[in-house]
Amino acid sequence: MSTKSQITYVNADGLIVGRMSSHIAKLLLNGEYVTILNAEKAIYSGKKKSKVAEAHLFLEVGAPERGPFHYRRPDRILKKTVRGMLPCSQQKGKTALKRLKVYMGIPLELKDKQTIQFEKAQASKLKGPSFTLAELSKEIGWNQGE
Repeated sequence: MSTKSQITYVNADGLIVGRMSSHIAKLLLNGEYVTILNAEKAIYSGKKKSKVAEAHLFLEVGAPERGPFHYRRPDRILKKTVRGMLPCSQQKGKTALKRLKVYMGIPLELKDKQTIQFEKAQASKLKGPSFTLAELSKEIGWNQGE
């Protein structure tokens, strides 16, 4: 296992959500601590109208008092995406998820930290339309005051 001092900081600005999440899941399973910064600037690929419609259908499932509970904040959406790529029913997946932290923006104590970006997850490789996670969250009912 790795020590707490081995922390990887990932800047999600301009990275595709799914590809970035798969890279992060591998790092977590290898025992590294991962902190994701600028979660609201991560990119969804595809037509915005169809992705928003999918999100609205997903949010209709369940009852408000019993669940399942669906998140609308960009940092929580991103954490749940990474969780979906981990074997959370096993102990190694649960401990890997505990090593993940996700932030919207960059906290003051992390301003001067060296961040990485995954080359294969860059949104510049996209040919079709794309939009940010913050735009999706606003469309499905997230208020920035929350």
